[in-house]
Amino acid sequence: MDYCELVVLPTSDIHGNLLPINYGDHSITHSGMAKLASAFKEARLNCDCSLLIDNGDVIQGTPLTYYYAKYMNRLKNPVISVMNYLGYDGAVIGNHEFNYGKELLENAIKESNFPWLSANIVTMHSGEPAFGKPYFIKPFSNGLRVAVLGATTHYIPNWENPAHIKGLEFHDAFETLKKWVVYLQEHEKYDLLIVSYHGGFERDIETGCETEQLTGENQAYRICKEIPGIHVLLTGHQHRQLAGQLNGVLVVQPGHNAQAFSKVCIKFEKPNGTWNIADQLLEVIEIDKSVKPDAIILELTKEYEEATQKWLDQPIGEIIGDMRVYSPFEVRKKDHPLIEFINKVQMDAAQVDISSTALFHNGAPGFPNRITMRDIVSNYVYPNTLKVITVSGQDIKDALEKSAEYFLLDSKGEIQVNPAFESPKPQHYNYDMWEGIEYLLDISQPIGNRVKHLEYKGKPLQLDDAFDIVVNNYRSGGGGNYNMFKDKPVKREIQTDMTELLAEYIQRHGRIQATCNNNWRVLSP
Repeated sequence: MDYCELVVLPTSDIHGNLLPINYGDHSITHSGMAKLASAFKEARLNCDCSLLIDNGDVIQGTPLTYYYAKYMNRLKNPVISVMNYLGYDGAVIGNHEFNYGKELLENAIKESNFPWLSANIVTMHSGEPAFGKPYFIKPFSNGLRVAVLGATTHYIPNWENPAHIKGLEFHDAFETLKKWVVYLQEHEKYDLLIVSYHGGFERDIETGCETEQLTGENQAYRICKEIPGIHVLLTGHQHRQLAGQLNGVLVVQPGHNAQAFSKVCIKFEKPNGTWNIADQLLEVIEIDKSVKPDAIILELTKEYEEATQKWLDQPIGEIIGDMRVYSPFEVRKKDHPLIEFINKVQMDAAQVDISSTALFHNGAPGFPNRITMRDIVSNYVYPNTLKVITVSGQDIKDALEKSAEYFLLDSKGEIQVNPAFESPKPQHYNYDMWEGIEYLLDISQPIGNRVKHLEYKGKPLQLDDAFDIVVNNYRSGGGGNYNMFKDKPVKREIQTDMTELLAEYIQRHGRIQATCNNNWRVLSP
């Protein structure tokens, strides 16, 4: 009897992390594709067949990829050069692949020595998959044939700049996969079907309990339960580490930022001319200090890295006072000079007097007295642009109630972060803080009834009145389930990236006074 072993190595949500570097403080990390490369070599040892697949969100996310997109995009994409060197067999389009614009994505695809998949992203007029064939068949010399079908969360229009996705339609991922699995069963010959889905689980894989609001953003649980014929489901988007089975389907999710990768090991036997699965093993392999970075990748990225580091160390201006973050939790409980400043920059750029923003991640350090570009990208980590939308006073109140869901009271009556904002994926960026209005949030009250004081220019904010507000493009599309902003009239768009707006504002003024007018706070028992 013939035997063989297939090793599938999925990555996901790498977000441009090529090197083991923390760009905020120059520290060395246990992450990056240069380290993954070394770990891949060991994982592939002594296996008969292997597949290397990226599950999306790979070309965006670090200062290096940002600097490349803005200032070096006539050169080859460094992420793609690394992926070509590593011999990726395929990649799936993630939602962040669009962040730097459609042209950059299309150029990245052209440079790739592997196919990009997404069955449910189609061209508006033809209805055909926009990025080529939605699947590929990988034949091995021993006769084993593996089918890989790709799909992407269809929630992208709720987040992305419309100009970046013009001419595209995003069909329901579940329904599209259901159709294409049947197509493959009827038209292709293969021994194993892998679905690579840039999306995650809407329910706990063990209990079936909802883990998030069922918006359709994540559908992996339903895919496993209701689409027969899938052997392996590769997932992502939620930045989780996961390996298990659901309804007989092997499921993995390899975390984020190239800190780990998944390993799916499947042993086949061939008793009667057909390969059958005999055994299987799943694991998530984390990168640690023992893994050395690959020297070739260091060389491939050297030019881009040196230019990025020079740009990051560029001095911008000076802060008078204190804009540092000592406790992200406390920043979100009452007005803070950093948040007030970001809102001021947004209002200045948009020429409106009401703005909201977030402290995007718990590692945000705030601004020191002498600011460089490194400080700006360490605090504002997303390539957001701004929109001025016209909303009602009721919409503003509803948005504040949505933000107030960020907090809960524990059994001792003490305020804490709502676990839904931390698991299965940290979503601190979905708690907004406002400037231009005065408000109080009372967390002792039930969710949906926590706004206890709301004024505009010293008077009660009228819920029926219209207001022009400035928010980032993610929020203006309803991102974070802020559905009250979705499809609202857009009065103005500011296409300059927020990091550039912050840098330009600081350079224009030279010295920035840290101020805090205490226009809002969270009441706790």
